[in-house]
Amino acid sequence: MRTFDVAERRARLARRHRLAPGERAPDVVSAADSVVCLHATDPATVYLSAWARVDGLVTAEVDKALYTDRSLVKHLCMRRTLFVLNTDLLGVVQAAAGERVAGQQRRRLIKEVEAAGLYADGAAWLAEASAATLDALDALGEASSTELRAAVPLLAGSTSYAPDKPYGGENPIGPRVLTTLSAAGKVLRGTNQGSWNVSRPRWVTTRRWLGHEPRLPTEAQARAELVRRWLYAFGPATVTDITWWLGSTLGATRAALADIGAVEVDLHGAPGVALADDLDAVAPVEPWAALLPGLDPTTMGWSERAWYLGPHRSRLFDRNGNGGATAWWDGRIVGGWNQTPTGEIYLQLLEDVGSEGLAALEAEAARLTEWLGGLRVAARFPSPLWTSSRARRTARPG
Repeated sequence: MRTFDVAERRARLARRHRLAPGERAPDVVSAADSVVCLHATDPATVYLSAWARVDGLVTAEVDKALYTDRSLVKHLCMRRTLFVLNTDLLGVVQAAAGERVAGQQRRRLIKEVEAAGLYADGAAWLAEASAATLDALDALGEASSTELRAAVPLLAGSTSYAPDKPYGGENPIGPRVLTTLSAAGKVLRGTNQGSWNVSRPRWVTTRRWLGHEPRLPTEAQARAELVRRWLYAFGPATVTDITWWLGSTLGATRAALADIGAVEVDLHGAPGVALADDLDAVAPVEPWAALLPGLDPTTMGWSERAWYLGPHRSRLFDRNGNGGATAWWDGRIVGGWNQTPTGEIYLQLLEDVGSEGLAALEAEAARLTEWLGGLRVAARFPSPLWTSSRARRTARPG
């Protein structure tokens, strides 16, 4: 049985995730492909993740891929998470994960509008509201959620959540219809009305945005293809890692692994899997530094993270499992980074990385400071380290 130690897994990460010098992607589409897709729940993540993987990137290149060439597309899919992915992969992701998420969202929304007394037959209401929304988008071309609520009366109304809790409130149903249609692949987030680090999407039908609706393979075919891509980018890995990332069931994961002929491997004492034609040794890489944004696909890529996260989970992940801004040295997370009120990037190291590591990370901080040009990036899901150390400027552990 092939054995992979931690050093080799980290070398694969450096090369295949385009993070080590000399391994960078030529463009943002290639960068997204290298990690299957980029996290997009926080709009800034897409641009900062691309910056870390494409030398000389400017934000206009990402905008062009998203809104002009449309070679990248935003889609709600695995784990009910918004991703940016290669448009050519949309049909695969829709069949493998989007349909499952859409079904979950439909059932939940129907149940809640009925419980709130808004509609006695939630399924009939949702079908009618969805059809009316698609008709409105056909007429309008693109529209904000506010414009759609004005055009489609069936989108009005709210349900309550956590009524007995201090954090409870009202949950408008209009955006949730759009969420369901998005997961179903019927609508997409089109042009953005805000700057690159703000999400103010205008909605559009998939057919209008792309000129066609993607062809959907069978669920089994799509799941196998998606797992194959993930395993090349993130493997070797555990079955738990794949199941978590896919947002599916253990049985579905095992079926996909069987379909692609994955083989069992030894992850230095733990069971894992890898592609049968991807067992050759990967050459070591020189020590490298990277500053990755919150929710970066490398930080979030695995469920079992000890081999690159070490003891820092409680400082760098919030209670819901969202990873914050991270500082990497030689294939592992060694702390985080933050910004001063004037936009300067500073390090928040949690361990001693030596003089070479500190110099490399400080160079990355200076590079990112220059790229941002004084723009401050708000953390949508700040880590405990980011929050507790917001005002502290230090490159020392602590």
